[in-house]
Amino acid sequence: MPSMMVLTTTAVPPHLKGALSRWTIEVAPGIFVGTVSARVRQQLWELTEQTVADGAAVLIHPAPNEQGFTIRTAGTRRRQPEDFDGLTLMRFTAPPTDTMADTVPYESEWPVEF
Repeated sequence: MPSMMVLTTTAVPPHLKGALSRWTIEVAPGIFVGTVSARVRQQLWELTEQTVADGAAVLIHPAPNEQGFTIRTAGTRRRQPEDFDGLTLMRFTAPPTDTMADTVPYESEWPVEF
């Protein structure tokens, strides 16, 4: 039985967007909505996982649980779904700290004491 799905993408190759638009509607940049069977949804998600590269994707679709939906993620994301006693919540992780290690410290022109 077909069911609704929402798939969001960030910084993915154009050919992936083209493949997704064959089965869904891109209602806003990177947000695909459609009614597809579980088999088609799974095939679209497998394609997305293989193609996402440095981008990111989130799939939301109906599921027989208390919330009524499930969340899947692919790619590098700061938000990760976590299961807490059957309830899916999003864990927000801190950005990597090593990005600031290579930068030169900023020196102000202003005196330290006022």
